[in-house]
Amino acid sequence: MPQSFDNNSPLSHHNINHSLGGAAEFNTLITNLMSKMQTITLVKVVAVSGGGIAPVGTVDVMPMVQMLDGADNVYSAGRIFSVPYFRLQGGANAIICDPVVGDIGLCAFASRDISIVKRNKAESAPGSRRQYDWNDGLYIGGFLNGVPQQYIGFSNGGIVIHSPTSITLEAPAINLQASSVTTKTGSFAVNASKTAQFTGGAGISSDGDVQAGSVSLKNHTHNGVVTGGGNTGKPNS
Repeated sequence: MPQSFDNNSPLSHHNINHSLGGAAEFNTLITNLMSKMQTITLVKVVAVSGGGIAPVGTVDVMPMVQMLDGADNVYSAGRIFSVPYFRLQGGANAIICDPVVGDIGLCAFASRDISIVKRNKAESAPGSRRQYDWNDGLYIGGFLNGVPQQYIGFSNGGIVIHSPTSITLEAPAINLQASSVTTKTGSFAVNASKTAQFTGGAGISSDGDVQAGSVSLKNHTHNGVVTGGGNTGKPNS
């Protein structure tokens, strides 16, 4: 990994009053200093640690823009380790969408050493005098990536929640409020451990049969049938 630049290092060995008024050497000096300052760059995720229902984890990333030496030779910037990644979170509320290996995103580099803040998660002094260094990156994902397979889509036509596998809602109580609800599915099952109640002013209708236990609503028979005003017995199962 490139070495950190020490802004307190002496510059006396650079002759700013060189030939041509020192302009050429001065420009080279400034360019060299700026090349040691990391700001923001595109990176690819090569490893992920942590994630899921847990505190935010870290990623190892590789800068995608390669480096140039003084002779314009191209070389890799190397791997950046243990970079905290962004999660949309407020208090104990979060949207969990952890990065995966191969993702492309941005790595932003802090102006000071954030190593102690990362460790304490509290206001702290800088861990060293390094500035704009490779070691002080923060990862923000979601650039130049491919077509998603599961997603939440927002448009003028509404909101779509799509998954190719399954969608699970978990809560002590779930309330669904709408002027109408349409379910299109091959099968529909309600598994209520206590009671299941359906109410509606227009009643409940079915195109097919309805069965209670082993009794068919459409095809059941009764015992105890007596001519006259008597009542039948219970439906036969």
